[in-house]
Amino acid sequence: MDAQQSIIVRSSDLAAPIPDPDRPAPGDLNQELLGTSLWTDDALARAQIPVFDVPLVTVGGGIGSFVLVDLLRIAGVPTNQIRTLTNLDVPWQTYEYLTRVSQIPRTERLRSDATGMPDNIWGFPSYALLEAAKEKTIAPLFNVLVEPIFTDYWTPRAGTAFAAIEREARRVGYFDTLAKGQVRMVRRRHGGGYYTILTPPPGATPTRRIAYRSRFVHIAVGYPGLRFLPDLQEYRQRYQDWTHVVNAYEPHEQVYEELKRRPCVVMVRGGGIVASRVLQRLMEDRWNHRAPTTIVHLFRTFISGTQDRGGPFWRRKGGDGWAYQGFNWPKGAWGGQLKESFEKLEGEDRANLYKKLGGTHTPKRKLWQQQMGRARAEGWYHTVHGTVEQVGRNEQRQVVSRVKLANGSMQDIVADFVIDATGLEGDLRDHRILADLLDHSGAGRNPMGRLDVERSFEIRGTRCEPGGRLYASGSMTLGGYYAGVDSFLGLQYAGLQIVDDLAAQGFCPRIGAQRSMSQWWRWVRNRPV
Repeated sequence: MDAQQSIIVRSSDLAAPIPDPDRPAPGDLNQELLGTSLWTDDALARAQIPVFDVPLVTVGGGIGSFVLVDLLRIAGVPTNQIRTLTNLDVPWQTYEYLTRVSQIPRTERLRSDATGMPDNIWGFPSYALLEAAKEKTIAPLFNVLVEPIFTDYWTPRAGTAFAAIEREARRVGYFDTLAKGQVRMVRRRHGGGYYTILTPPPGATPTRRIAYRSRFVHIAVGYPGLRFLPDLQEYRQRYQDWTHVVNAYEPHEQVYEELKRRPCVVMVRGGGIVASRVLQRLMEDRWNHRAPTTIVHLFRTFISGTQDRGGPFWRRKGGDGWAYQGFNWPKGAWGGQLKESFEKLEGEDRANLYKKLGGTHTPKRKLWQQQMGRARAEGWYHTVHGTVEQVGRNEQRQVVSRVKLANGSMQDIVADFVIDATGLEGDLRDHRILADLLDHSGAGRNPMGRLDVERSFEIRGTRCEPGGRLYASGSMTLGGYYAGVDSFLGLQYAGLQIVDDLAAQGFCPRIGAQRSMSQWWRWVRNRPV
């Protein structure tokens, strides 16, 4: 049913006298709805919330939503059967923001495999092959052939991925599925399916809220929230200082500009990919712009050599404080023995395997090694191994970190700026939609504390019969039966599992060999599905 033809409350019915300030306005959520986990059609009518019918809703509008819509369109589902509820203009918007502020602009390379292509489920031709053809060089192909023994892993430029996603989004009609606004919650419906509450942009509708009534809902809202270390958060609140203590995932270009103007000490905290990028920016600014910067790099865990994580096949290289790994998980986690192991394990056994493979790490790229070696030789890059006990400020308004060193002694490190690159993931309850799912829709946590999902990526415990299915993909499902969920390949794998399950429910055809081949040929020629 077309979403624009199924309003059960007419906008003309919403005219009312000046509302009582103690009562919800027409079209808003009332206490009956907020306090009830299973909603009825009559309850929405009493609240005068317009209701639109559409078979499937995907919430988020990022790359996770895009991948599912792309697969459904390839399977043959028309755009009027799908609604993407989002406040984003384009599916790569949030991802590009995070990469840009963490020092990966469009011209720099992502931490992604050559065949990790959100726009191309077939993975051929790969980003490496496309770059080789565009730039008329075999260098990317040679790189892929000999990696990682003789050279670093080849990875695509951020801009290449974003442009490819835009091309595919236009090809499959992704933008025709958009419904702009902020999703408030997803609740189960009496009689089967779900209600998804959307707050449209001001003035877009006569009421503050509208509801989408659907049989299937897909949640792909990305990271629950920004994780900020408690000691740094306490510092910010105490001194109301958001300038000298920053998170690498928030805009902080002003720090680099200030470092170019005067001699400064900057402390970098973290040992992952983002810390690597921040250090590269700081070092290149010193060499290219003569920024008189001194860097103090704080490692909570200092790696001095190869880590033995359980035998000869469980070793991870390391050195100078870093743990080295090409991608966020070993390649076998995407489609090999590790993938099979995750699928077989339950509960704590699966959590233990995650812990065995986890930990902060970064790729061992030759450029970074050369830069850090030169900076150490020149005497302005220093590493410290310890744990911060307290963060304060001196009379010169510098940030003072009291650090308990690995040998047990205490040291005060004074810096003009602190850049926290320790991590991005927050708790599920940091996101309003996910917190509401835990409280009202039967969702639970897996052993890693994220959403507990089935192998089909259906959120366990949220089924609403007859026929209602609630799915999730992305970082919020880490800890399930598939490890690489927070990656391009992981989003595609989750999308394929969801589409197969939807096909089993009769919503769409399976993508068979003939359909796949014909659609790949249309993708090559950039023809609509």
